[in-house]
Amino acid sequence: MRVMVLVKATEDSEAGLFPEPQMSQMLEAMGKYNDALREAGILIDADGLKPSSAGKRVAFDGAERTVIDGPFAQPRELVAGYWIWDVKDMDEAIAWVKRCPNPMLGPSEIEIRPVYEMADLRAGAQADV
Repeated sequence: MRVMVLVKATEDSEAGLFPEPQMSQMLEAMGKYNDALREAGILIDADGLKPSSAGKRVAFDGAERTVIDGPFAQPRELVAGYWIWDVKDMDEAIAWVKRCPNPMLGPSEIEIRPVYEMADLRAGAQADV
């Protein structure tokens, strides 16, 4: 099963704060963690995201499209980084997240979301028939 593991943003990450030497230590720990994910064969992709002030949103309403400039409100509802993993089940994903070094300098959260597979979509379409 594939999952997307979302590192939630914080006030500091949205401000682009990278204080030293904590940031270097955190990046080193995260590098070792990513190496372990690779060695286990579950890491598909991973990256950090720039603050939402560098981002855009496109709002859809019928045929209309409206571009909204960042920054966006509620940092704890935003994503600061992600991994895509291929794990056997949600329990394995949870076990790996529990091993993760804190991705932020203070309190933080990581969200795990299953990715839809084609079989999920086919099953849903057949259930509607």
